[in-house]
Amino acid sequence: MTYFTILISVGTLGFYVIGGDEWSLIDSFYMTLFTMTTVGFGEVHPLSDLGRLWTSFVIVFGVSGFLYMLSEIGAELVEFRVYKENQKKRKIRKMKNHYIICGYGRMGAVIAKELHDKGYPFVVVELDQDKVDKISALGYQSILGDATIEKTLEEAGIHEAAGIVVCLNNDPDNLFVTLTARSLNHDAFLVSRCSQINNKPKLKQAGADKVVNPYTAGGHRMAELLISPELEDTVSLSLSQDIVDLAIDEVNLANLNSFHGVKIKDSKIREEFNLIIVGLVNGDGSYEINPDPELQLSAEHTVMILGQKGQLQEFKDKFPSHI
Repeated sequence: MTYFTILISVGTLGFYVIGGDEWSLIDSFYMTLFTMTTVGFGEVHPLSDLGRLWTSFVIVFGVSGFLYMLSEIGAELVEFRVYKENQKKRKIRKMKNHYIICGYGRMGAVIAKELHDKGYPFVVVELDQDKVDKISALGYQSILGDATIEKTLEEAGIHEAAGIVVCLNNDPDNLFVTLTARSLNHDAFLVSRCSQINNKPKLKQAGADKVVNPYTAGGHRMAELLISPELEDTVSLSLSQDIVDLAIDEVNLANLNSFHGVKIKDSKIREEFNLIIVGLVNGDGSYEINPDPELQLSAEHTVMILGQKGQLQEFKDKFPSHI
């Protein structure tokens, strides 16, 4: 600002002196302004050769000043961005027992939202600047970088992380990141995504505690809904393939007339199928966990039933959705 003040003052004085009696201070000031800003208006008064030389002088220094000012503004913006980035990194370095999400694709976005909604601290590592901008707009912590590079994982605080989920776009990258992450943190719980089911053993060997194939999981879920439309929701709890395979099904009783007006203790669900009603959703959306055995079931109820998958299937075979 000082530069332009001096330039305007000197330019005005120059035109006033060179112009002689015809030039007032207002004329000189006006001529200086539109000359240094290169607006391109005509001369206030005819200029002598010395006047044109002085005009050229004002143009050169005016344009140079504007260019310098723009470069300084750009440098300030870059410096501010670097400052904000360093501030974010310092905040991440202080995090402990947090979670790291490698990749912000469709799966990473769902995981991030779930952790955010439940109040868990986490950091997203993403290589795409546009995605990082979206992540920042949502208020999530993020690191712009390649998760396959060890330094990037260290910037995300991997040594202090409680859990890591690797959900990049391809299995080779997921395998490499899983191996790197496990070498940096031996204790964190590590979940990795795989697209090809035959890569699951490799990811487990690389250090993943759990490997998830979204296509397989989604396919099983859609098949269950297709075969049993009366199911509101189902959750599988595979504790051990050789010992027990539990699931929780949410069954809407709207079409299961044989349970309408029957108390839970008289429904015979436990005696006949070795299943347990662990929860109940009422028609108004309220729910009860471990409902009273004396409670009467109705068409408005949705019951949450826990048991082995085989016995749940027997129940669904005996009470199909069209009853």
